[in-house]
Amino acid sequence: MPSRLIALLASLVVALAAAAAVAAPSFGASGAYVSLGDSYTAGPLIPNQSLSPLGCLRSDRNYPRVARAGLTDIATFRDPSCSGATTDDMFTAQGVTPGPNPPQLDSLSADTRVVTLGIGGNDIGFSDIVVNCARLNPFDPCKDDYVSGSRDAIADRIAAAQPDVDAVLAAIPARAPRAKVFVVGYPTILPATGSGCWPVVPITPTDVPYLRAKTAQLNAMLAAAAAARGAIFVDTATSSVGHDVCKSASVKWVEGIVPVNTAAPVHPNANGMRNTGNVVLAAILRAGY
Repeated sequence: MPSRLIALLASLVVALAAAAAVAAPSFGASGAYVSLGDSYTAGPLIPNQSLSPLGCLRSDRNYPRVARAGLTDIATFRDPSCSGATTDDMFTAQGVTPGPNPPQLDSLSADTRVVTLGIGGNDIGFSDIVVNCARLNPFDPCKDDYVSGSRDAIADRIAAAQPDVDAVLAAIPARAPRAKVFVVGYPTILPATGSGCWPVVPITPTDVPYLRAKTAQLNAMLAAAAAARGAIFVDTATSSVGHDVCKSASVKWVEGIVPVNTAAPVHPNANGMRNTGNVVLAAILRAGY
């Protein structure tokens, strides 16, 4: 074969390889994954807990770390998630002890390729709702504290939180213009059917269907907010059905009001975090990463 033709073919091979490298979906050496979120992201009390800062109660077995382990092309991982975080704490420092935890959006940069966001529960006062609805009297439903006629206070809180979630999603592209954003929903907490397991978990039989519906409404709001901003909503509720607070210690993925595994009350344990991490990883990989 003439040397000139060999040289031409070699040049063509090099050009095609370069084009393929540009076209292939890859984080590259500078790609980063940033995880933003509240306690359902951070993993309070699940060992081992981060010291930076300790007040965020962030676990090294939370779902972002599970997902990150499967992203082999990731060069950088940043997890500023913090227990107690609201949408405001994405923009401003969060006062924790010791702390503070810097504004979570500050962890984004031009090298960010993937962002996961788990937020909204604290904006509607989820912890206060749980405490209020833990009743020793099964005939004293907390639903009456929130529903009056056609007004539903928790539904109103969820609706009021949507613009705040939207503001966070709107702020991400300015800081991470090349990132794909994944909004992570909340898992199944109460049994998907039936009236619960009072008094083991002291949520009254009347309140269980009501609170189950409010969790679904919160997830629906997050899904709508994600769709409006071109983000991908990650459903974790479906995969966690059958692993709710009423199940045995080895089966449950969310702890009850009195935990039986090492985790915070009414929060995912290590097995729950593993499931969410696997679901999040699958969503990221489906998106081409």
